[in-house]
Amino acid sequence: MPKHLHDSSKALILMILSTIVLASMHGMVRHLGGDLHPFVIAFYRNLFGLITVLPLVYRIGMSGLRTSRQLLNLLRSVTGIIAMLTWFYGLATVPTAEATALSFTAAIFSALAAFFFLGEKMRLRRWVAIFGGFIGVVVVLQPNSENFNPNMFFILLSCVFWGLSVTIVKSLTRTDSSTSIVTWMAILLTVMSLPPALLFWQWPDPSDLLLLGVMGMLGTLGHLWMAKALSLADTTAVMSIDFMRLIWAALIGAFFFGDDFDASTLVGAIIIFSSGLYIIFRESVARQNTNEI
Repeated sequence: MPKHLHDSSKALILMILSTIVLASMHGMVRHLGGDLHPFVIAFYRNLFGLITVLPLVYRIGMSGLRTSRQLLNLLRSVTGIIAMLTWFYGLATVPTAEATALSFTAAIFSALAAFFFLGEKMRLRRWVAIFGGFIGVVVVLQPNSENFNPNMFFILLSCVFWGLSVTIVKSLTRTDSSTSIVTWMAILLTVMSLPPALLFWQWPDPSDLLLLGVMGMLGTLGHLWMAKALSLADTTAVMSIDFMRLIWAALIGAFFFGDDFDASTLVGAIIIFSSGLYIIFRESVARQNTNEI
């Protein structure tokens, strides 16, 4: 098999696995939310995530942690912890499918952050895609119906800060290694998530502790597999598979939580995801062609 086909096939498998484990992790967060405060869950997710990456740091060595942009790493972690805390808080009460549908807005908010803070150019077609994405948000939220859940705004707020975090990572990748970025994030998020967790501290029972450990491992593996998939194949092709997270989330919600899958969620998710995917596609084109659209 030619190398490019082998790499594409490997990227496809890794991305599918990533969508499965990330959707599973979100289901675990919702399940644990019945016993533990979301801030406590977030701390344990970061702690076990840090433990998961330590063998990688050991194998590469301390030189892999070198960074010349400590303040930017700190800012990335601040945006990341806000995104995580609001996501976990919202996920405790918002159906998994609806939360996943809204999570696709992260690409839209990332594009807006790159425009305002990194000075990236955007022309009419990308602005139309962003506008279309927000129409999809309204479809998912259903603000004028009895199905409206105000806690979905925590999910949206999380996506705003996750978009900011992704934009900062774009800047960090110009100077720092992926290992350095991931490890420093794991360290700083663990430290930053401890104070809010202590405000609502609860000791998990053994079964919950085991689930927290699995959740932290899955979260880290899911993001590592996604990063590896992106390094092997075209970004647009890889991220097109991310829509499968909605499928797994809907199945988890239906089988484990008795959620009904609303047609408006699917329609809104398709609109949001298509808008985000188009933005990613145009960014990919822009990187290959210095003449911006």
